[in-house]
Amino acid sequence: MFRDDWGIPHVRAGGARDLAYAQGYVTALDRAWQLHVERHRVLGTSAAFLGADSAGWDGLARRTRLADTARRCYERLDAGTAAWVAAYAAGVCDAFADGVHEAAPEFARTGSAPEGWEPWLPLGVWLSTHLLFAGFPAKLWRGELTRRLGADAVPLFATDGPGTAGSNGWLVTGDRTASGAALLAGDPHRFIEDPGVYQQIHLATTTAGEEGQGEAATDVVGLAVPGVPGLAHFGHTGQVAWAITNAMADYQDLYRERLRRTGDTVEAYGPGGWEEVQAHTETYQVAGGEPVTVEVVETARGTVVVGGPEAGPLPGEEEDAEAANALALRHHPRVSGRLGFETLPGLLTARTVAEVSAAVDHWVEPVNVLLAADTEGGLLHRAAGFVPRRPAANRLGPVPAWEPGNAWQDEPEPLPEAP
Repeated sequence: MFRDDWGIPHVRAGGARDLAYAQGYVTALDRAWQLHVERHRVLGTSAAFLGADSAGWDGLARRTRLADTARRCYERLDAGTAAWVAAYAAGVCDAFADGVHEAAPEFARTGSAPEGWEPWLPLGVWLSTHLLFAGFPAKLWRGELTRRLGADAVPLFATDGPGTAGSNGWLVTGDRTASGAALLAGDPHRFIEDPGVYQQIHLATTTAGEEGQGEAATDVVGLAVPGVPGLAHFGHTGQVAWAITNAMADYQDLYRERLRRTGDTVEAYGPGGWEEVQAHTETYQVAGGEPVTVEVVETARGTVVVGGPEAGPLPGEEEDAEAANALALRHHPRVSGRLGFETLPGLLTARTVAEVSAAVDHWVEPVNVLLAADTEGGLLHRAAGFVPRRPAANRLGPVPAWEPGNAWQDEPEPLPEAP
């Protein structure tokens, strides 16, 4: 590894897994504190050293079962992708063992230290980074707006959601540029953060590697997400480049749940009546405060993020005979155990837009608009990800869990691709 005049790391290794290991090591070298915080955000333990300001997130991470979902998605990866992700995690672990974090003052300031990096954690980092990036917070907002001002007021305040969403990306063909080469740019719609959500890096392999005959070579520059191997959103291999922008798609649903406790069990009222659901309690520590205990409840629709079996009716439902007392979140990684990480190794070795498109066929979440161009004149403009097929009401706000018509269908919505 060497750094250029701007401090950007250029990483070279023998094969794909060696390169993933080296990327993990370099990321820990540059972003040790960020990786440490991200790990604890996934586990719901960040308040133990960050204090009360992080307690709310830890409760949400536990109630949505972020870590369990990441483990489930990792276990469903094909063997090659799982080994590649594990190699990245091993690089992070070894860097921490070598003491690279000692240069970061935040560890001493908070009295904390790295505790390893599990193989499934990259998937957890991806989930935690994008959990609130999608539609369910907007559905909470629209539900509250409807309660206070009525359904007719929703379009007046809409800045996202059905009919009003928009993003921006640019793909300019070579016949419109001075160089004759295509130009592309994407806007990932990120908040300004320090440290940032992206990391500039150059990744290359020197040979096909020892992991198997026929392994394609890698030589790509782009933006990585610290904690995640590869270059998911922006990359350039010299022959093909890709960039994304947010598709502003709706792929998370909220269900109004009626919960009750019966003896030692929790039940939810579903389409077939009362049914027993998964429920347990978890306790997490808060620096400078008292421990917090949350009840983690998961119905057939999803994980409960608001309310619970002892909670009163949801706001606005106090006079409703069928009042709900909880909201459950449903999203595809939790339902299917799929996140789309099989895409990432293929992007690193892509040489044409066709290979980029084939790689992102595996993608799940978040749903993005992908732009790509190659040196052979190929162009690509498509959406990638999983959007469930369900009634229009699901797209606007929370819907009753007990109505069978609100269930997801087996097949997803088709996503657009420009000819």
